[in-house]
Amino acid sequence: MSSRKKLIAGNWKMNKTSSDGVSLVAELVATIGKQSEVEVVVCPPFTALESAAKALDGSTLKLGAQNMHFEASGAFTGEVSAPMLRALFATHVILGHSERRALFGETDALVNKKVLAALKNQLRPILCVGETLAEREAGSTLSVVQTQLEAGLEGVGKDQAASMVIAYEPVWAIGTGKVATTEQAQEVHAFIRGLLTKHFTDVVAQKIRILYGGSMKPANAPELLAQKDIDGGPIGGASLEARSFVELVKAAAAVAVL
Repeated sequence: MSSRKKLIAGNWKMNKTSSDGVSLVAELVATIGKQSEVEVVVCPPFTALESAAKALDGSTLKLGAQNMHFEASGAFTGEVSAPMLRALFATHVILGHSERRALFGETDALVNKKVLAALKNQLRPILCVGETLAEREAGSTLSVVQTQLEAGLEGVGKDQAASMVIAYEPVWAIGTGKVATTEQAQEVHAFIRGLLTKHFTDVVAQKIRILYGGSMKPANAPELLAQKDIDGGPIGGASLEARSFVELVKAAAAVAVL
């Protein structure tokens, strides 16, 4: 069994007001706020970060953001920087999510700038990579993932690499209810692990968590999480309700002790 601690990250996307977020975090803290078998990160929208941080205080749960700008400050209306996130005690930040790439035009080069800025400010990047349905049907999955991963990691040193988290998110399975088969998911995760080995060495690659994101739910989580190279998941819809999110954390904990 892998020595990597499973990681379950809740990506709330553009959902929950500040008060809604506090209510959800309070439920999570009451239920799983003391467990330490699984690393749990909640990623509210920017407007709920500060209130969520206060609600998380004293628990084992961690705070993450859904995006950030690569500059520390400046004339970037509507943006938020890594130092601002660190001031709220955020520990993680999701970067390169397919929605950011597809809807907001983020390129591999831009995502890479954000990765480097996050690491510089002691934030753990959750770097997202994944193919569209058209790319999968064209047989381009591995080449697309390789391009996004290698570009995203440009300039990341071996000493920084263990702080990285990689999230494989097949775009066609995000929020659609479709899920890659266990074999499909593990194949891409193993491929990513191989790329990380070439890039950083095997010792470093074995320390990096690779998450599967794509409609992971309590029903399919145990089988996915049991795979050799699947170390958790960034959770979308199922993270908006305490019961389903807690079930996913418990599923990860069950696999972790096998």
